[in-house]
Amino acid sequence: MPVYKNVAKIRQAKGITKTAVAKSLGMSLQGYRYLENGESRLDVERLKLIAKKLGVNCSVFFDDKLTDNVIKEQI
Repeated sequence: MPVYKNVAKIRQAKGITKTAVAKSLGMSLQGYRYLENGESRLDVERLKLIAKKLGVNCSVFFDDKLTDNVIKEQI
């Protein structure tokens, strides 16, 4: 699964809004939506900031099994 989809899945599982993540990145909600929908490039620095906001390691976004484990922890 693409990185941006794993970002969205984890964010939703943790109950964090797109608005909250966008604000922590210093960007507009629309700009963040583009990132999370794969319409805009997600660079490493932003990925690190998103990981920090979500309380996970960046590597989680690259591994579907790790993503699923994070989601299961939220249930």
